[in-house]
Amino acid sequence: MHLPLNALRAFEVSARHLSFTRAASELNVTQTAISQQVRNLEDRMGVALFRRLPRGLALTDEGLALLPTLSDAFDRIAAVLAQVGDARPREVLTVGVVGTFAVGWLMPRLRDFQQAHAFVDLRLLTNNNRVDIAGEGLDYAIRFGDGAWHGTKAELLLAGPLSPLCAPALASRLRRPEDLAGQVLLRSYRTDEWEAWFELAGLRCPVIRGVVFDSSLTLAEAAAQGAGVALLPASMFGRELQQGRLVRPFELEIERGAYWLARLSSKQPTPAMQVFRDWLVRAAAL
Repeated sequence: MHLPLNALRAFEVSARHLSFTRAASELNVTQTAISQQVRNLEDRMGVALFRRLPRGLALTDEGLALLPTLSDAFDRIAAVLAQVGDARPREVLTVGVVGTFAVGWLMPRLRDFQQAHAFVDLRLLTNNNRVDIAGEGLDYAIRFGDGAWHGTKAELLLAGPLSPLCAPALASRLRRPEDLAGQVLLRSYRTDEWEAWFELAGLRCPVIRGVVFDSSLTLAEAAAQGAGVALLPASMFGRELQQGRLVRPFELEIERGAYWLARLSSKQPTPAMQVFRDWLVRAAAL
């Protein structure tokens, strides 16, 4: 079956937006042209791809089946065209990233960077925030802290306030901050965090014993499995909060640092470093 590429594209964009009008805006054509191309595609295939509703569109089962494959195909075509159209040689960029930021913020957005800058051969090395930029041969390090690291130039990306997070069953027993005194309080290697949180709450910090975690990712997983309450940057665990694996019982939060993009002061940015920095700063500002 030979199907017109323009009609397939019209369907894919319309399906993403569930609107012929918004699809027309993206493709810079009229709404009538989009509607006609989709109708012609449906006629050729002999199936309806959309249900036309009073307000917008809904995909039929056939449309739902077609969309993922078609979107992937257009993404692949765009990636290849970007590589062919970019005459610059591939440039390796090595970035060390604290694991919490890598999983909670960077990974969902990384595809946008790769599609926009195909010449960058990005290498990501995750860590627990203890990193030696020079010793590990890093171009950049994304770190959590105060930005004052000797011999480095650091640029603020995102705030990372810490608040208590725990499993839903445990959260149901927490009505007031005082209720935390009877719970297991999970610890990171930054040992003064709970003390600072209780001080802000106007309470005396209880004696804290138990396992010390060197990674916020493992700390969060322990909390999600019901092992106790953890102090974590809620903004980095939006997926777990949305899924209900973690709950934020109290709004009170403490500022113990932020996420920074750091490089050696002595290193001049390469083209790959510059485009990564510019993209990262723009994305963080949204």
